[in-house]
Amino acid sequence: MAETVFDVVIVGGGPAGYTCAIRAGQYGLKVALIEKTDKLGGTCLHWGCIPTKAMLFSAEVWDHLKHAASYGIDGVETPRLNWDNLLKRKNDITIKHTKGLEFLMKKNKVTVFNGHGRLTGPAKDGVHTIHVTNEDVGKPKDAQAEGYDKQKPTEVKAKKVVLATGSDARMLPGYKADETILTNMEILTLPAMPKSLIVIGAGAVGVEFASVFKSFGAEVTIVEALPRIVNVEDEDISKELTRLYKKRGIEMFVSAKVEKIEKIEKSGGGAVVSFTDGNGKAQTRSAEKVLVAVGRAPRTYDCGIDTVNIPLERGFVMTNEWMETTQPGIYAIGDIVGGLPQLAHVGAMSGLVVAAKLAGKYARAVNRQRIPGCTYCDPQIGSVGLTEAQAKAKGYDVKVGKFPFVGNSKATIVDSHDGFVKVVSDAKYGEILGVHIIGPQATELIAECVTAMELEATVEEMMFTIHAHPTLAESLLDGFSSVEGLAVNV
Repeated sequence: MAETVFDVVIVGGGPAGYTCAIRAGQYGLKVALIEKTDKLGGTCLHWGCIPTKAMLFSAEVWDHLKHAASYGIDGVETPRLNWDNLLKRKNDITIKHTKGLEFLMKKNKVTVFNGHGRLTGPAKDGVHTIHVTNEDVGKPKDAQAEGYDKQKPTEVKAKKVVLATGSDARMLPGYKADETILTNMEILTLPAMPKSLIVIGAGAVGVEFASVFKSFGAEVTIVEALPRIVNVEDEDISKELTRLYKKRGIEMFVSAKVEKIEKIEKSGGGAVVSFTDGNGKAQTRSAEKVLVAVGRAPRTYDCGIDTVNIPLERGFVMTNEWMETTQPGIYAIGDIVGGLPQLAHVGAMSGLVVAAKLAGKYARAVNRQRIPGCTYCDPQIGSVGLTEAQAKAKGYDVKVGKFPFVGNSKATIVDSHDGFVKVVSDAKYGEILGVHIIGPQATELIAECVTAMELEATVEEMMFTIHAHPTLAESLLDGFSSVEGLAVNV
Protein backbone atom coordinates (compact mmCIF):
# COMPACT_ATOMS: atom_id res chain seq x y z
CA MET A 1 0.00 0.00 0.00
CA ALA A 2 2.95 2.32 0.65
CA GLU A 3 3.66 2.47 -3.08
CA THR A 4 0.10 3.49 -3.94
CA VAL A 5 -0.30 7.15 -4.84
CA PHE A 6 -3.83 8.28 -4.09
CA ASP A 7 -5.50 11.16 -5.89
CA VAL A 8 -6.39 12.62 -2.51
CA VAL A 9 -5.75 11.78 1.13
CA ILE A 10 -8.05 13.28 3.76
CA VAL A 11 -6.84 13.62 7.34
CA GLY A 12 -9.79 13.40 9.72
CA GLY A 13 -12.94 11.28 9.60
CA GLY A 14 -15.57 13.71 10.89
CA PRO A 15 -18.41 15.18 8.78
CA ALA A 16 -16.04 17.34 6.74
CA GLY A 17 -13.59 14.53 6.06
CA TYR A 18 -15.93 11.62 5.43
CA THR A 19 -18.23 13.72 3.22
CA CYS A 20 -15.27 14.83 1.12
CA ALA A 21 -14.07 11.22 0.87
CA ILE A 22 -17.47 9.88 -0.21
CA ARG A 23 -18.00 12.53 -2.87
CA ALA A 24 -14.43 12.16 -4.19
CA GLY A 25 -15.04 8.42 -4.44
CA GLN A 26 -18.32 9.03 -6.28
CA TYR A 27 -16.37 11.12 -8.79
CA GLY A 28 -14.04 8.18 -9.40
CA LEU A 29 -10.97 9.47 -7.58
CA LYS A 30 -8.66 7.12 -5.67
CA VAL A 31 -9.23 8.21 -2.06
CA ALA A 32 -7.61 7.56 1.31
CA LEU A 33 -9.09 8.68 4.63
CA ILE A 34 -6.98 8.82 7.80
CA GLU A 35 -8.81 8.73 11.15
CA LYS A 36 -6.89 8.60 14.43
CA THR A 37 -9.63 6.70 16.29
CA ASP A 38 -11.16 3.35 15.41
CA LYS A 39 -14.51 4.98 14.58
CA LEU A 40 -15.49 7.33 11.79
CA GLY A 41 -17.85 10.24 12.48
CA GLY A 42 -15.75 12.62 14.53
CA THR A 43 -17.00 14.83 17.34
CA CYS A 44 -20.33 15.42 15.59
CA LEU A 45 -21.40 11.79 15.55
CA HIS A 46 -19.90 10.65 18.84
CA TRP A 47 -19.74 13.70 21.12
CA GLY A 48 -21.69 16.50 19.47
CA CYS A 49 -24.57 16.94 17.05
CA ILE A 50 -26.05 13.45 17.04
CA PRO A 51 -25.95 12.35 20.69
CA THR A 52 -27.02 15.76 21.98
CA LYS A 53 -30.00 15.87 19.63
CA ALA A 54 -30.95 12.36 20.72
CA MET A 55 -31.05 13.63 24.31
CA LEU A 56 -32.98 16.73 23.24
CA PHE A 57 -35.59 14.53 21.55
CA SER A 58 -36.00 12.51 24.75
CA ALA A 59 -36.41 15.79 26.64
CA GLU A 60 -39.05 16.94 24.15
CA VAL A 61 -41.04 13.73 24.58
CA TRP A 62 -40.71 14.09 28.34
CA ASP A 63 -42.08 17.63 28.20
CA HIS A 64 -45.06 16.46 26.13
CA LEU A 65 -45.77 13.73 28.68
CA LYS A 66 -46.22 16.42 31.31
CA HIS A 67 -49.35 17.50 29.41
CA ALA A 68 -50.50 14.04 28.30
CA ALA A 69 -53.92 14.36 29.93
CA SER A 70 -54.72 17.49 27.93
CA TYR A 71 -53.91 15.55 24.76
CA GLY A 72 -56.45 12.90 25.71
CA ILE A 73 -53.89 10.40 27.00
CA ASP A 74 -54.43 9.06 30.53
CA GLY A 75 -52.26 6.83 32.68
CA VAL A 76 -48.97 8.69 32.40
CA GLU A 77 -49.40 11.05 35.33
CA THR A 78 -46.22 9.86 37.02
CA PRO A 79 -43.63 9.04 34.33
CA ARG A 80 -40.20 7.99 35.58
CA LEU A 81 -36.95 8.93 33.91
CA ASN A 82 -34.81 5.91 33.01
CA TRP A 83 -31.42 7.57 32.58
CA ASP A 84 -29.68 4.33 31.60
CA ASN A 85 -32.13 3.71 28.76
CA LEU A 86 -31.84 7.33 27.63
CA LEU A 87 -28.07 6.90 27.33
CA LYS A 88 -28.50 3.52 25.65
CA ARG A 89 -30.73 4.99 22.96
CA LYS A 90 -28.24 7.81 22.41
CA ASN A 91 -25.41 5.29 22.07
CA ASP A 92 -27.40 2.98 19.81
CA ILE A 93 -28.01 5.86 17.41
CA THR A 94 -24.30 6.68 17.16
CA ILE A 95 -23.41 3.00 16.69
CA LYS A 96 -25.96 2.66 13.88
CA HIS A 97 -24.59 5.63 11.99
CA THR A 98 -20.98 4.63 12.61
CA LYS A 99 -21.70 1.32 10.90
CA GLY A 100 -23.39 3.26 8.12
CA LEU A 101 -20.20 5.23 7.51
CA GLU A 102 -18.13 2.05 7.41
CA PHE A 103 -20.47 0.75 4.71
CA LEU A 104 -20.24 3.99 2.73
CA MET A 105 -16.43 3.84 2.76
CA LYS A 106 -16.52 0.38 1.22
CA LYS A 107 -19.27 1.32 -1.23
CA ASN A 108 -17.25 4.27 -2.53
CA LYS A 109 -13.90 2.45 -2.50
CA VAL A 110 -12.34 4.72 0.12
CA THR A 111 -9.26 3.24 1.79
CA VAL A 112 -9.34 3.96 5.53
CA PHE A 113 -6.18 4.17 7.65
CA ASN A 114 -6.61 4.21 11.45
CA GLY A 115 -3.89 6.28 13.07
CA HIS A 116 -2.58 9.77 13.65
CA GLY A 117 -1.78 11.45 10.33
CA ARG A 118 0.87 14.13 9.96
CA LEU A 119 2.16 16.10 7.02
CA THR A 120 5.88 15.54 6.42
CA GLY A 121 6.63 18.56 4.25
CA PRO A 122 5.85 20.04 0.84
CA ALA A 123 5.11 17.77 -2.09
CA LYS A 124 8.04 16.11 -3.84
CA ASP A 125 7.57 15.64 -7.58
CA GLY A 126 3.89 16.45 -7.08
CA VAL A 127 3.34 13.82 -4.36
CA HIS A 128 2.62 14.51 -0.69
CA THR A 129 3.55 12.05 2.05
CA ILE A 130 1.53 11.62 5.23
CA HIS A 131 2.97 9.66 8.14
CA VAL A 132 0.39 7.58 10.00
CA THR A 133 1.37 6.40 13.47
CA ASN A 134 -0.35 4.37 16.15
CA GLU A 135 -0.98 7.17 18.63
CA ASP A 136 -3.74 8.68 20.70
CA VAL A 137 -4.10 12.45 20.22
CA GLY A 138 -0.43 12.70 19.30
CA LYS A 139 0.85 10.99 22.43
CA PRO A 140 2.76 7.72 21.86
CA LYS A 141 1.34 4.62 23.44
CA ASP A 142 3.50 2.06 25.20
CA ALA A 143 6.14 1.10 22.62
CA GLN A 144 5.29 -2.56 23.19
CA ALA A 145 1.55 -2.13 22.78
CA GLU A 146 -0.13 -3.21 19.56
CA GLY A 147 3.17 -3.38 17.74
CA TYR A 148 3.64 0.38 17.86
CA ASP A 149 6.95 1.56 16.45
CA LYS A 150 7.34 5.30 16.19
CA GLN A 151 10.39 4.81 13.97
CA LYS A 152 8.36 3.09 11.28
CA PRO A 153 5.17 5.02 10.49
CA THR A 154 2.94 3.98 7.65
CA GLU A 155 3.44 6.28 4.67
CA VAL A 156 0.39 7.37 2.71
CA LYS A 157 1.13 9.18 -0.53
CA ALA A 158 -1.25 11.38 -2.52
CA LYS A 159 -1.34 14.08 -5.15
CA LYS A 160 -3.58 16.27 -2.96
CA VAL A 161 -4.14 16.54 0.80
CA VAL A 162 -7.24 17.70 2.63
CA LEU A 163 -6.88 18.57 6.31
CA ALA A 164 -10.06 17.97 8.31
CA THR A 165 -8.76 17.41 11.82
CA GLY A 166 -11.63 19.06 13.69
CA SER A 167 -11.64 20.81 17.05
CA ASP A 168 -11.46 20.30 20.80
CA ALA A 169 -13.66 21.75 23.52
CA ARG A 170 -12.04 24.76 25.17
CA MET A 171 -11.57 24.72 28.92
CA LEU A 172 -11.25 27.66 31.26
CA PRO A 173 -7.58 28.42 32.01
CA GLY A 174 -6.27 26.50 35.00
CA TYR A 175 -8.92 23.78 34.93
CA LYS A 176 -9.27 20.38 33.34
CA ALA A 177 -12.29 18.22 32.67
CA ASP A 178 -13.18 15.57 35.25
CA GLU A 179 -16.27 14.03 36.87
CA THR A 180 -17.46 17.42 38.17
CA ILE A 181 -16.19 20.02 35.70
CA LEU A 182 -17.48 18.83 32.34
CA THR A 183 -17.15 19.49 28.63
CA ASN A 184 -19.56 18.28 25.96
CA MET A 185 -17.84 14.87 26.19
CA GLU A 186 -18.12 14.13 29.90
CA ILE A 187 -21.69 15.38 30.16
CA LEU A 188 -22.82 12.80 27.60
CA THR A 189 -21.66 9.90 29.76
CA LEU A 190 -22.84 10.97 33.23
CA PRO A 191 -23.80 7.84 35.17
CA ALA A 192 -26.82 9.58 36.69
CA MET A 193 -29.03 12.57 36.06
CA PRO A 194 -27.71 15.51 38.15
CA LYS A 195 -30.13 17.49 40.28
CA SER A 196 -28.35 20.77 39.53
CA LEU A 197 -26.14 22.15 36.78
CA ILE A 198 -24.23 25.37 36.18
CA VAL A 199 -23.55 26.10 32.52
CA ILE A 200 -20.67 28.45 31.75
CA GLY A 201 -21.27 29.79 28.25
CA ALA A 202 -24.55 30.46 26.44
CA GLY A 203 -23.78 29.59 22.86
CA ALA A 204 -25.53 26.69 21.12
CA VAL A 205 -23.89 23.97 23.26
CA GLY A 206 -24.62 25.76 26.53
CA VAL A 207 -28.28 26.55 25.90
CA GLU A 208 -28.97 23.09 24.45
CA PHE A 209 -27.68 21.25 27.51
CA ALA A 210 -29.40 23.77 29.76
CA SER A 211 -32.64 22.92 27.96
CA VAL A 212 -32.16 19.15 28.28
CA PHE A 213 -31.40 19.10 31.98
CA LYS A 214 -34.07 21.65 32.88
CA SER A 215 -36.67 19.51 31.11
CA PHE A 216 -35.65 16.55 33.26
CA GLY A 217 -36.00 18.58 36.44
CA ALA A 218 -32.53 19.87 37.25
CA GLU A 219 -31.96 23.33 38.68
CA VAL A 220 -30.02 25.14 35.94
CA THR A 221 -27.98 28.33 36.03
CA ILE A 222 -26.35 29.90 32.96
CA VAL A 223 -23.34 32.20 33.32
CA GLU A 224 -22.41 34.07 30.11
CA ALA A 225 -19.56 36.53 29.61
CA LEU A 226 -21.19 38.34 26.68
CA PRO A 227 -24.07 40.84 27.04
CA ARG A 228 -26.70 38.35 25.85
CA ILE A 229 -27.22 34.63 25.37
CA VAL A 230 -26.87 33.07 21.89
CA ASN A 231 -24.93 36.20 21.01
CA VAL A 232 -24.46 35.30 17.32
CA GLU A 233 -28.21 35.47 16.76
CA ASP A 234 -30.40 38.49 16.02
CA GLU A 235 -30.95 40.50 19.19
CA ASP A 236 -34.70 39.82 19.15
CA ILE A 237 -33.97 36.07 19.17
CA SER A 238 -31.74 36.47 22.23
CA LYS A 239 -34.43 38.48 24.02
CA GLU A 240 -37.11 35.89 23.28
CA LEU A 241 -34.99 32.94 24.39
CA THR A 242 -34.07 34.82 27.56
CA ARG A 243 -37.75 35.46 28.28
CA LEU A 244 -38.72 31.85 27.68
CA TYR A 245 -35.80 30.40 29.65
CA LYS A 246 -36.71 32.58 32.61
CA LYS A 247 -40.28 31.36 32.21
CA ARG A 248 -38.95 27.79 32.42
CA GLY A 249 -37.11 28.66 35.63
CA ILE A 250 -33.57 28.79 34.26
CA GLU A 251 -31.48 31.36 36.12
CA MET A 252 -29.28 33.49 33.85
CA PHE A 253 -26.43 35.92 34.27
CA VAL A 254 -24.95 37.84 31.31
CA SER A 255 -21.92 40.13 31.12
CA ALA A 256 -20.61 37.89 33.89
CA LYS A 257 -16.98 36.99 34.60
CA VAL A 258 -16.18 33.63 36.19
CA GLU A 259 -13.58 34.08 38.92
CA LYS A 260 -13.08 30.50 40.08
CA ILE A 261 -14.57 27.03 40.35
CA GLU A 262 -14.07 25.26 43.66
CA LYS A 263 -14.90 21.61 44.14
CA ILE A 264 -16.88 20.58 47.17
CA GLU A 265 -14.91 17.80 48.83
CA LYS A 266 -17.46 16.81 51.45
CA SER A 267 -20.07 14.11 50.95
CA GLY A 268 -22.15 14.72 47.85
CA GLY A 269 -19.44 16.61 46.03
CA GLY A 270 -20.28 19.19 43.43
CA ALA A 271 -18.73 22.58 42.90
CA VAL A 272 -19.12 26.26 43.70
CA VAL A 273 -18.74 28.79 40.91
CA SER A 274 -17.77 32.32 41.90
CA PHE A 275 -18.38 35.08 39.38
CA THR A 276 -19.02 38.78 38.99
CA ASP A 277 -22.41 39.55 37.47
CA GLY A 278 -23.25 42.26 34.94
CA ASN A 279 -23.71 44.82 37.70
CA GLY A 280 -20.27 44.16 39.14
CA LYS A 281 -21.71 42.25 42.11
CA ALA A 282 -19.93 39.15 43.40
CA GLN A 283 -22.07 36.01 43.07
CA THR A 284 -21.71 32.33 43.95
CA ARG A 285 -23.76 29.37 42.85
CA SER A 286 -23.28 25.71 43.70
CA ALA A 287 -24.33 22.64 41.73
CA GLU A 288 -23.62 18.94 41.35
CA LYS A 289 -22.04 19.50 37.94
CA VAL A 290 -20.50 22.38 36.02
CA LEU A 291 -20.53 22.39 32.23
CA VAL A 292 -17.90 24.52 30.53
CA ALA A 293 -19.24 25.47 27.08
CA VAL A 294 -16.99 28.33 26.00
CA GLY A 295 -16.26 27.32 22.42
CA ARG A 296 -13.97 25.00 20.52
CA ALA A 297 -10.30 25.23 19.57
CA PRO A 298 -9.04 24.14 16.14
CA ARG A 299 -7.07 20.88 16.23
CA THR A 300 -4.08 22.09 14.23
CA TYR A 301 -1.38 21.64 16.85
CA ASP A 302 -0.18 18.19 15.81
CA CYS A 303 -0.88 17.45 12.16
CA GLY A 304 2.44 18.57 10.68
CA ILE A 305 1.31 21.99 9.52
CA ASP A 306 4.63 23.38 10.73
CA THR A 307 6.43 21.23 8.14
CA VAL A 308 4.71 22.99 5.22
CA ASN A 309 4.82 26.57 6.49
CA ILE A 310 1.07 27.15 6.41
CA PRO A 311 0.49 30.23 8.59
CA LEU A 312 -2.08 30.00 11.38
CA GLU A 313 -4.26 32.74 12.82
CA ARG A 314 -5.21 32.00 16.43
CA GLY A 315 -4.68 28.35 15.57
CA PHE A 316 -6.95 28.41 12.50
CA VAL A 317 -5.94 27.67 8.91
CA MET A 318 -6.85 30.42 6.46
CA THR A 319 -8.01 29.39 2.98
CA ASN A 320 -9.38 30.95 -0.18
CA GLU A 321 -12.99 30.42 -1.27
CA TRP A 322 -12.10 26.97 -2.67
CA MET A 323 -10.62 25.88 0.66
CA GLU A 324 -7.04 26.00 -0.68
CA THR A 325 -4.27 26.85 1.79
CA THR A 326 -1.14 28.82 0.95
CA GLN A 327 0.68 25.53 0.31
CA PRO A 328 -0.01 24.15 -3.19
CA GLY A 329 -1.99 20.93 -3.17
CA ILE A 330 -3.09 21.21 0.46
CA TYR A 331 -6.70 22.08 1.38
CA ALA A 332 -8.42 22.61 4.73
CA ILE A 333 -12.06 22.06 5.65
CA GLY A 334 -14.20 21.93 8.77
CA ASP A 335 -13.59 23.37 12.22
CA ILE A 336 -9.93 24.24 11.57
CA VAL A 337 -10.78 26.86 8.92
CA GLY A 338 -10.73 30.48 10.02
CA GLY A 339 -13.60 32.78 9.09
CA LEU A 340 -16.26 30.07 8.88
CA PRO A 341 -18.55 28.92 11.69
CA GLN A 342 -17.64 25.62 13.32
CA LEU A 343 -20.69 23.73 12.12
CA ALA A 344 -20.86 20.18 10.79
CA HIS A 345 -22.86 21.19 7.72
CA VAL A 346 -20.34 23.89 6.83
CA GLY A 347 -17.50 21.38 6.99
CA ALA A 348 -19.48 18.85 4.97
CA MET A 349 -20.31 21.34 2.23
CA SER A 350 -16.69 22.50 2.14
CA GLY A 351 -15.74 18.88 1.62
CA LEU A 352 -18.15 18.57 -1.30
CA VAL A 353 -16.70 21.73 -2.84
CA VAL A 354 -13.13 20.44 -2.57
CA ALA A 355 -14.02 17.02 -3.99
CA ALA A 356 -15.72 18.63 -6.98
CA LYS A 357 -12.78 20.94 -7.65
CA LEU A 358 -10.29 18.06 -7.46
CA ALA A 359 -12.39 16.02 -9.88
CA GLY A 360 -12.82 18.92 -12.29
CA LYS A 361 -16.57 19.07 -11.68
CA TYR A 362 -18.94 21.99 -11.17
CA ALA A 363 -18.80 23.54 -7.71
CA ARG A 364 -19.99 26.64 -5.89
CA ALA A 365 -17.93 28.12 -3.10
CA VAL A 366 -19.42 28.32 0.39
CA ASN A 367 -21.24 31.64 0.83
CA ARG A 368 -20.94 32.91 4.39
CA GLN A 369 -24.35 34.61 4.15
CA ARG A 370 -26.11 31.40 3.10
CA ILE A 371 -25.12 29.24 6.06
CA PRO A 372 -27.99 28.21 8.33
CA GLY A 373 -27.39 28.31 12.05
CA CYS A 374 -29.45 25.89 14.12
CA THR A 375 -29.78 25.59 17.88
CA TYR A 376 -31.89 22.68 19.11
CA CYS A 377 -32.95 24.03 22.49
CA ASP A 378 -36.60 24.47 23.45
CA PRO A 379 -37.74 26.52 21.64
CA GLN A 380 -35.55 25.84 18.64
CA ILE A 381 -33.63 28.55 16.78
CA GLY A 382 -32.93 28.64 13.04
CA SER A 383 -31.32 31.56 11.26
CA VAL A 384 -29.59 32.53 8.04
CA GLY A 385 -28.10 35.71 6.62
CA LEU A 386 -27.77 39.12 8.23
CA THR A 387 -29.28 40.15 11.53
CA GLU A 388 -31.19 43.42 11.61
CA ALA A 389 -28.22 45.19 13.22
CA GLN A 390 -25.75 43.77 10.68
CA ALA A 391 -27.95 44.81 7.75
CA LYS A 392 -28.20 48.36 9.06
CA ALA A 393 -24.45 48.47 9.66
CA LYS A 394 -23.89 47.52 6.03
CA GLY A 395 -25.96 50.51 4.91
CA TYR A 396 -29.12 48.76 3.75
CA ASP A 397 -32.47 50.51 3.93
CA VAL A 398 -33.84 47.80 6.16
CA LYS A 399 -37.45 46.67 6.23
CA VAL A 400 -38.41 44.08 8.85
CA GLY A 401 -41.38 41.77 9.18
CA LYS A 402 -42.28 39.68 12.21
CA PHE A 403 -44.92 36.99 12.63
CA PRO A 404 -45.65 35.26 15.97
CA PHE A 405 -46.28 31.51 16.09
CA VAL A 406 -49.32 32.20 18.25
CA GLY A 407 -51.08 33.03 14.96
CA ASN A 408 -50.16 29.69 13.36
CA SER A 409 -52.76 26.95 13.75
CA LYS A 410 -50.29 24.06 13.50
CA ALA A 411 -48.18 25.59 16.28
CA THR A 412 -51.27 25.51 18.48
CA ILE A 413 -51.97 21.91 17.47
CA VAL A 414 -48.47 20.79 18.50
CA ASP A 415 -48.76 22.87 21.68
CA SER A 416 -45.75 25.02 20.87
CA HIS A 417 -46.83 28.55 20.03
CA ASP A 418 -44.06 30.63 21.60
CA GLY A 419 -41.62 32.49 19.35
CA PHE A 420 -41.76 34.12 15.95
CA VAL A 421 -40.44 34.41 12.40
CA LYS A 422 -38.45 37.56 11.67
CA VAL A 423 -37.56 38.57 8.11
CA VAL A 424 -34.90 41.20 7.43
CA SER A 425 -35.12 42.66 3.93
CA ASP A 426 -33.89 45.49 1.73
CA ALA A 427 -36.70 48.01 1.31
CA LYS A 428 -35.61 49.13 -2.16
CA TYR A 429 -35.54 45.81 -4.02
CA GLY A 430 -37.24 43.38 -1.65
CA GLU A 431 -34.06 41.32 -1.31
CA ILE A 432 -34.18 38.88 1.59
CA LEU A 433 -31.16 39.72 3.73
CA GLY A 434 -31.81 37.36 6.63
CA VAL A 435 -34.43 35.22 8.32
CA HIS A 436 -34.46 34.47 12.05
CA ILE A 437 -36.82 31.95 13.61
CA ILE A 438 -37.39 30.93 17.21
CA GLY A 439 -40.15 28.42 17.76
CA PRO A 440 -41.34 24.91 16.88
CA GLN A 441 -39.20 23.08 14.30
CA ALA A 442 -37.24 26.25 13.54
CA THR A 443 -34.24 24.11 12.58
CA GLU A 444 -36.31 22.48 9.83
CA LEU A 445 -38.16 25.61 8.69
CA ILE A 446 -34.94 27.54 8.07
CA ALA A 447 -34.10 25.31 5.08
CA GLU A 448 -36.78 27.01 2.97
CA CYS A 449 -35.28 30.38 3.80
CA VAL A 450 -31.77 29.27 2.81
CA THR A 451 -33.16 28.01 -0.50
CA ALA A 452 -35.05 31.24 -1.12
CA MET A 453 -31.93 33.31 -0.50
CA GLU A 454 -29.74 30.97 -2.57
CA LEU A 455 -32.14 31.40 -5.51
CA GLU A 456 -32.35 35.15 -4.88
CA ALA A 457 -36.10 35.14 -4.31
CA THR A 458 -37.64 38.43 -3.22
CA VAL A 459 -40.07 39.05 -0.39
CA GLU A 460 -42.81 39.58 -2.97
CA GLU A 461 -42.11 36.24 -4.66
CA MET A 462 -42.22 34.42 -1.31
CA MET A 463 -45.52 36.15 -0.50
CA PHE A 464 -47.06 34.35 -3.47
CA THR A 465 -45.47 30.96 -2.86
CA ILE A 466 -48.21 28.56 -1.76
CA HIS A 467 -47.65 26.88 1.58
CA ALA A 468 -49.79 23.92 2.65
CA HIS A 469 -52.32 24.34 5.46
CA PRO A 470 -52.12 23.60 8.31
CA THR A 471 -48.35 23.56 8.60
CA LEU A 472 -45.66 25.29 10.61
CA ALA A 473 -44.22 26.33 7.23
CA GLU A 474 -47.21 28.64 6.79
CA SER A 475 -45.56 30.84 9.40
CA LEU A 476 -42.98 31.67 6.72
CA LEU A 477 -45.68 32.81 4.31
CA ASP A 478 -47.01 35.11 7.02
CA GLY A 479 -43.47 36.08 7.96
CA PHE A 480 -42.58 37.27 4.48
CA SER A 481 -45.98 38.94 4.14
CA SER A 482 -45.46 40.78 7.40
CA VAL A 483 -42.60 42.72 5.80
CA GLU A 484 -45.31 44.55 3.85
CA GLY A 485 -47.69 44.62 6.79
CA LEU A 486 -49.86 41.99 5.12
CA ALA A 487 -49.64 38.92 7.37
CA VAL A 488 -53.07 37.30 7.33
CA ASN A 489 -53.09 35.41 10.62
CA VAL A 490 -52.22 38.14 13.07
